[in-house]
Amino acid sequence: MYRTHTCGELRIGQVNDVVSLAGWVQTVRKFGAITFVDLRDRYGITQLLFGEDLNGALDANPLGREFVLQIKGKVQERSSKNANIPTGEIEINVNDFVILNKSAVPPFTIQDDTDGGDDLRMKYRYLDLRRNAVKKNLELRYAVNRSARNYLHENNFMDIETPFLIKSTPEGARDFVVPSRMNPGQFYALPQSPQTFKQLLMVSGYDRYYQIVKCFRDEDLRADRQPEFTQIDCEMAFVEQEDILNMFEGLVKRVFKDVKNIDYTEQVERMTWEDAMWQFGNDKPDIRFGMNLSNLKSAFSNGGKITSTGELINGAGFGVFDNAETVLAIAAPGCAEYTRKQTDELTEWVKRPQIGMQGLVYIKCNADGTYKSSVDKFYSEEKLKAIADSAGAVAGDLVLILAGREERTRKAISDLRLEMGKRLGLRNADEYKLLWVMDFPLFEYAEEDNRWVARHHPFTSPKPDHIEVMINNNPLIENADKYLEHPYSNIKANAYDMVLNGNEIGGGSIRIYQRPLQEKMFAALGMTEEEALHKFGFLLGAFEYGAPPHGGIAFGFDRLCSILGGSESIRDFIAFPKNNSGRDVMLDAPSAIDDKQFDELQIKLNLK
Repeated sequence: MYRTHTCGELRIGQVNDVVSLAGWVQTVRKFGAITFVDLRDRYGITQLLFGEDLNGALDANPLGREFVLQIKGKVQERSSKNANIPTGEIEINVNDFVILNKSAVPPFTIQDDTDGGDDLRMKYRYLDLRRNAVKKNLELRYAVNRSARNYLHENNFMDIETPFLIKSTPEGARDFVVPSRMNPGQFYALPQSPQTFKQLLMVSGYDRYYQIVKCFRDEDLRADRQPEFTQIDCEMAFVEQEDILNMFEGLVKRVFKDVKNIDYTEQVERMTWEDAMWQFGNDKPDIRFGMNLSNLKSAFSNGGKITSTGELINGAGFGVFDNAETVLAIAAPGCAEYTRKQTDELTEWVKRPQIGMQGLVYIKCNADGTYKSSVDKFYSEEKLKAIADSAGAVAGDLVLILAGREERTRKAISDLRLEMGKRLGLRNADEYKLLWVMDFPLFEYAEEDNRWVARHHPFTSPKPDHIEVMINNNPLIENADKYLEHPYSNIKANAYDMVLNGNEIGGGSIRIYQRPLQEKMFAALGMTEEEALHKFGFLLGAFEYGAPPHGGIAFGFDRLCSILGGSESIRDFIAFPKNNSGRDVMLDAPSAIDDKQFDELQIKLNLK
């Protein structure tokens, strides 16, 4: 056998045992007539001692980094112990060795503080995977996988595989398509999720289903996106929303316990989508800290909060506020002592293209009770105090104000809140805060197409008390300027997202399970009856045969792993990820195919 033990296994209690190890050479250190070698495998590092009797053999067959080596020898106590590794009290006195395979000089050092850049490490990913830092990420990923599977098994869920070659359907992101040689001119699509299959499994009577499954979306990439990614995909029959929330709070809490040894005993907070948008500016708020948004335009409009002299925030001659669609503020705690350089830097930060604001207004709430602002020539100190009070500021705080179009300003103030939370150390990576966001709008209005689109997907049910509104109203919008007055604009989805530290880690809904309501949804999305039958006839037909009430959720498995591992990028937790252009630089994929393959598929390439 190549080895009797791994390189992370031996301890002081095994001194004098004769063992065999195999692994990769991490370092070679020669001291006169003796040589020390660190041998590494997946489990750890063990120091080897090559004595004088092996000098000649080492000279004839010198060892290099990443050589694959097998040794035999006796375990002995180290004279100079290393408390930083589990095997640091022992070493192996080698009496025989075999170089199983030599290695070229690696393109980067294979250690935690590597000198390899991201592109280089992705090209040689099989070498990067040898690094301890990457190994720990994959170990965490496996631990999350194992914990989730155990929990779901204990709660009677079945792991059922669904197809990867499916039919292309509308909504959601762009599909990856696969040509069919046996059906010329026709194409499969890779699934963006197993959504319709898991609903069909509910119709089939498999009332608790799950998969940890690959999904595919042809969309632009960023740190938390890959063209192929993994979901913990789950569905349950004969359930209401509360059943889903309780079951999957339990799943995430179990993962916390098994993987991070955290007992998350507190009640998971719940928040409506509308409250999330107005209090935090986005639908996945980080609630580890406060600094909630304040709508100053609303507070200081007629009938709103005013100063003792009756002044309003509007009409003070400051056009940025007077002419803005909205004026939003946050109060940064303890930041009134910011210097001019620091406030100027924040102003430049919000002017960046990715934020898109023209400027920033601030009010310093000084400890002595005075107020200083970048716009104090427009507002009296009493007025500045009223504005600061409206933003929830206290002495020592710095009020930061943005104004402009509502959607952009709300996103910008949300980004600024997160940035200030980061700068103030309020976003501790070792603190975890879960949140359910609920009651999303069922529809969004696509102005360019003058039609409704599904905010989640077209199989999401309205809230029970909104079903009649949907059934009894025509989805057609006659005047695009008045879509907000249409009854559909107020329909809420029976949907929910789980948020962890400002990241959406899971989303789901109670599904439509009755054919008439599903047909009404398709019609609202602009599908003709013929289109609906062509694309989803199999699902509509299934609803004719006793479909039960059902609902589910899908967790972003890669994203959950990256948050638990303290990383902003899911790529760190995927064995073989793609780069930001969707390329696998190790395989050099995607790549061209030869003419024979095009001929077999009866496809002609026409690059414009």
